[in-house]
Amino acid sequence: MTNVVVIGSQWGDEGKGKIVDWLSERADVVVRFQGGHNAGHTLVIDGVSYKLSLLPSGVVRPGKKAVIGNGVVVDPHALLAEIDRLGAQGVTVTADSLRVADNATLILSLHRELDGMREDAASNSGTKIGTTRRGIGPAYEDKVGRRAIRVMDLADLDALGAKVERILTHHNALRRGFNVAEVEHQTIMDELTAVADRILPFMETVWAMLDKERRKGSRILFEGAQGSLLDIDHGTYPFVTSSNTVAGQAAAGSGMGPGALGYILGITKAYTTRVGEGPFPTELNDEIGQFLGEKGHEFGTVTGRKRRCGWFDAALVRQSVATNGITGIALTKLDVLDGLDELKICVGYMLDGQQIDHLPAAQAAQARVEPIYVTLEGWKQSTVGARKWADLPAQAIKYVRQVEELIGAPVALLSTSPERDDTILVTDPFED
Repeated sequence: MTNVVVIGSQWGDEGKGKIVDWLSERADVVVRFQGGHNAGHTLVIDGVSYKLSLLPSGVVRPGKKAVIGNGVVVDPHALLAEIDRLGAQGVTVTADSLRVADNATLILSLHRELDGMREDAASNSGTKIGTTRRGIGPAYEDKVGRRAIRVMDLADLDALGAKVERILTHHNALRRGFNVAEVEHQTIMDELTAVADRILPFMETVWAMLDKERRKGSRILFEGAQGSLLDIDHGTYPFVTSSNTVAGQAAAGSGMGPGALGYILGITKAYTTRVGEGPFPTELNDEIGQFLGEKGHEFGTVTGRKRRCGWFDAALVRQSVATNGITGIALTKLDVLDGLDELKICVGYMLDGQQIDHLPAAQAAQARVEPIYVTLEGWKQSTVGARKWADLPAQAIKYVRQVEELIGAPVALLSTSPERDDTILVTDPFED
C-alpha cells in the first residue's frame, strides 16, 4: 500500500475530478496542497454533480477526512460559500470531515482588487496574463513577502491589528500607484472578524495530523490543482499560476516529507487544451479544434471560459513526466477522438531550423517553435464506456501504446467517458 499524488500533466483541465473521485473513494484522507479557488473540477456521484474549487474531493464522501494544506491560499468567504453550496446539495461539511492548516495564507478583498487592477492595466498594454482575478497571485506574494495574514491569526484578534497594519502599508502604496482609494484598517479587521468564528473550528496543525495518519497506515491522496505546465518554475512562464503545481509541492504544501508521497499519477488528456493566454504549439484553429472543443465540452469549471484545443503534445507531457517523477498516467477523454480519420501527436519541435525535444523556457522561443508530428490512423468505432481493452478498437489501442512510448510512462488508468465506472484499470496506484 502506498500514498498517491495526483497532478495534471498538461495545462490543467485534464479530467482530474473523475479520477480523484475514483481514488478518494478508496483513500482515508484527501489533501489539497497548492493553489486556491482559481481551479475547479466537477464530481458526479450517483447522478449528482458537485462543483468544487477549494474543497478537497474527499469532502463529499462520508467517512473521509478532507484537508486543506499550508500550500493553499484560502479565501475564507469562498470557502464558506462552497461549504454552504454543498450543504444545499445535502453534503454537510463539519470540523470532523474538513481540516484547514493553521499556517495557510488567507486571501483578502484587497488581494482580489489588486489582481483585477493589474490585469486591467496589463490588458491595456497588451501584456495580459489571463488570471482569474481571484487574488491568488497577490496572496502568494504577501506570503513570500512575510506580511500575509494566516488562518491562525484569526484566533488572536488582539495581535491581528498590527499584522493588518503591516499588510496595508504595502497594499496602500500600490493602490496609490493605481490612483485608487486606500483601504481602511477597520475595513480589513471587520472582514476578518466576520469570518473568524466559522473558520476557526476547521483549523488544524495539519503536518502533525498527517504524520499521525501516515504512522497508523492511512491511505493519503494528495490532490493538486491546475497542471504542471502552469507551474511557477517549470511552466510556460509568465503565463502560469502563482504556485508550484508539480508533484514535489505535495510534500512542501502539506508538511509531509517527500518519502511519504508514493505513487505519482499524472492525469493526461488524450489531446491538449489550454485556457487563457500563453504558448500552445499544437493549437488547432480549424474545424478539428472546434470538433474537439464541442465534443469534449471544453469550458472551464470555474470561469466558464472556452478552452483552446489541439493535438496531443507528447514532448510537453514527456517534460512533465520528468519534472514530476510521474509513475504512471491516467489517460482521459479518449472517447473524444472517436470518428476522426487521422490523429497527430507532437513528438518535438523545430526552433530556428534546429530540432529540439522539449519546449524551451524562454518566452520568445516558445512563441517561435513549430511542432513536429507523427500521424496515426483514427478509428470510427465508439470507445464510450469501454471498461476493458477488448472493448477498444485496435487503432485506439495503438494510439494509447504510442502515447506511452513517446512520453516514457505507462498508462495506469484509461478513462472512456465522464462516468466514474467507465475506466480501464491497468495499475492500482494505491497498491503499486
